Amino acid sequence: MIKRPIILASSSPRRQYLLKEAGFEFTVEKPDIDESFPASLPVDRVAKYLAERKAEVFRPRMQNEIVVTADTVVILGNSILNKPADKPEAVQMLQDLSGKTHLVMTGVCILSKEKEVAFDDTTEVTFKKLNLDEINYYIDNYKPYDKAGAYGAQDFIGMIAIDKIVGSYFNVMGLPIHRVYQQLVNW
Repeated sequence: MIKRPIILASSSPRRQYLLKEAGFEFTVEKPDIDESFPASLPVDRVAKYLAERKAEVFRPRMQNEIVVTADTVVILGNSILNKPADKPEAVQMLQDLSGKTHLVMTGVCILSKEKEVAFDDTTEVTFKKLNLDEINYYIDNYKPYDKAGAYGAQDFIGMIAIDKIVGSYFNVMGLPIHRVYQQLVNW
């Protein structure tokens, strides 16, 4: 499909799965960056900002490869729910999401020596009301500490809690693969 080497700059098993299932061969390198962002940055610009920062790590050494970076944030109201630090924080996040609609936004940056494309994709997700037993079961068995908003759509909690999705399910998993595919095949 693509003759150039592709680097997926992510250690996310979900992103790796999606890119592989879309027919791409790639290597994986995790960029070592501080994932903080300016407090003044609007919440709907954070995901793309972080994806672009991750891509910048690769710019000085670019040759013939194409680098794909991504960052996913969960937005509830005007707040970002990052990856939970511990169980109490994960419980609080899931209680906050319970019975509500939130946004999942994934920013993507695709970079080569000759060009750069950055975009984001947003999906609206509505959760049913969750009880504490469901939340505790999920956290104890799935350990969602590497997931924005403390959940994975493909996990138990996604299966039992998601009432409605408006937009791309794969975006909620961490990569709007339909848009990444189009960019890569047209590169």
